[in-house]
Amino acid sequence: METALATILSPIILFFVLGLLASLLRSQMSVPEAFAKGLAIYLMMAIGLKGGVEMSTSTLSGDVVAMLLAGIALSFALPVLAYRLLIITTKLDPVDAAAVGAHYGSISIVTFVAATEAVRLAGIGSSGHLVAVAALMETPAIIAALLLLQKTQKVETQNREGALIAGAERGELVREVLLNASVVVLIGALLIGWISGEAGMEKVEGFFVTPFQGVLCLFLLDMGLNAGRGLRQGWRKLDAGTILFGLYMPLVSASIAALVCLALGAPQGDATLLITLAASASYIAVPAAMRLALPKANPSIYLTLSLGITFPFNVTLGIPVYIYLAGLVGG
Repeated sequence: METALATILSPIILFFVLGLLASLLRSQMSVPEAFAKGLAIYLMMAIGLKGGVEMSTSTLSGDVVAMLLAGIALSFALPVLAYRLLIITTKLDPVDAAAVGAHYGSISIVTFVAATEAVRLAGIGSSGHLVAVAALMETPAIIAALLLLQKTQKVETQNREGALIAGAERGELVREVLLNASVVVLIGALLIGWISGEAGMEKVEGFFVTPFQGVLCLFLLDMGLNAGRGLRQGWRKLDAGTILFGLYMPLVSASIAALVCLALGAPQGDATLLITLAASASYIAVPAAMRLALPKANPSIYLTLSLGITFPFNVTLGIPVYIYLAGLVGG
């Protein structure tokens, strides 16, 4: 309870709530888009550098490889589960269900950053290689969703000419998935931190370490504004079953990831971050990919679910639950 209150009442979460309430109340508050993108790049660089530096001080053990493979496996499996649940419990058609499933197999890097900070504030250690796990979990969910839909509803993935995604479009999709900004910045910063090590980090510590929490507050203020706008504009597209999915799917994914962490004997900090990654939902990389791969899918459905429902749930109530859950299964 103490950890939960400390997380919920931290400035980071309270700024998110401020943005959410301001948007729901139709305030004119806004953050310039270019500035918000700059904040996102800064956060990914900072978390990537920190993870790389931590990895430079440790060896690539079997436990690290197992955690990396577990993250990839979760990212492949969770979209299939999400798709089946949506088909059974909601009125979504297969295309929209596949698009939503892809979001819930991929990850939210902002939720990951918030969880990293919550773990630090709780005095729980975590390993740098979880940044690599986050980067690897960005893309398998997209592939899984496309394969699932192509197998079950090939006709829905056809373009106007009646052929499946053309070669040029597939190439564009591959570039979008593998070379999107979050993957490039995360992996790039991770490698830079790993190469430069602690000596290199000391040279940029004043920029990437000290201001980190303040920048995160600014970014979550903007995310709160975006989440509120998503709720205002897209809630009419969602029935009760779909809204409930946005709340229970993170808990289902977290429970599965917790069992994986129990099997791996992961320490509490690492378990918290893997559980959070599994429970999060993408709202940056996957929407961009879905515009190319599944143009018939409705953005007002998958964006409202991931950004307007699951993201607020995770950063306010979910992360304390995941810390507690990790404490039960962590080695």
